[in-house]
Amino acid sequence: MRSPVFKAELYGPMGNRTERNITVEDMQPAVFKELLRFIYKDSLPSVDNLDDDMVKHLLVAADRYAMERMKMICEGILCRSLRVETVATTLALADQHHCSRLKEACIEFIISSNRMAAVVASQGYAHLKTSCPAVLGDILESVTKSRTV
Repeated sequence: MRSPVFKAELYGPMGNRTERNITVEDMQPAVFKELLRFIYKDSLPSVDNLDDDMVKHLLVAADRYAMERMKMICEGILCRSLRVETVATTLALADQHHCSRLKEACIEFIISSNRMAAVVASQGYAHLKTSCPAVLGDILESVTKSRTV
């Protein structure tokens, strides 16, 4: 199985041997449908058919169900679609779900080409400050390193 979490729920010692149903809460049906598609087909829809919000939801689902390959694919898609308006919320998501490659890409995006002022002015920045204040230290360290190189 692609998901060790589902495998444990279905076949592990904590699973009820007579009950084969798993209740999935806090997930939109469209996200669950794509999660199942990935489990059975090892693929996501084409990038043209996925918006950033769906990819973010899929990344959360992949993290929740320990599907590392799906998580890496979602990280890659998000790394290629960074924008000033959304990079702060994407950075918070990367930090919360332990996506080091996406986190590094977001920080690099923010500190490159003088985008910092625009990012700080974005709505997502306020969310980043409250939900992941330690990330601000990571940004500061990266700025400091880039200036000394």
